Amino acid sequence: MKLSLRGEYALRALIVLGLNYENPVVPIQMISQQQNIPKRFLEQILNDLKSSGVLESKRGIKGGYRLARPPEQITLATVIRQIEGALAPVSCVSEYYYERCSCPNESTCAIRSVMKEVRDAIVKIVERMTVAELCERAKRLRTQSTEPADYVI
Repeated sequence: MKLSLRGEYALRALIVLGLNYENPVVPIQMISQQQNIPKRFLEQILNDLKSSGVLESKRGIKGGYRLARPPEQITLATVIRQIEGALAPVSCVSEYYYERCSCPNESTCAIRSVMKEVRDAIVKIVERMTVAELCERAKRLRTQSTEPADYVI
């Protein structure tokens, strides 16, 4: 799996929405500015996530987006599959987007066997990781990066 820019932007937007879950809505302009995401591109991504039931929106001057469910109930796997498609590095090991590969015999293909292990490792992490945990990690990393560096030259 390679996360595209679209997938990265989706996850970054969800961090903002997760951190602001208690607010009625978060204006798209705020997400765009905080995460340095082009507004037009962000609108497309957020509409996709709204269509899949991850987000809700409110129109108008005081409009914006919010998570449709608590951040503890939205896994990264759900979001990545919606935006990117398969989590698997090759389609012949994908559970949701399987396509036959070109190797002569899938059951004896060493490459397929390794790629299945890679897929399983990815799935194990992103199925377990929620938007809430991603937000906690973002907060923790921000506090670590604001601590003064102790350099000795």
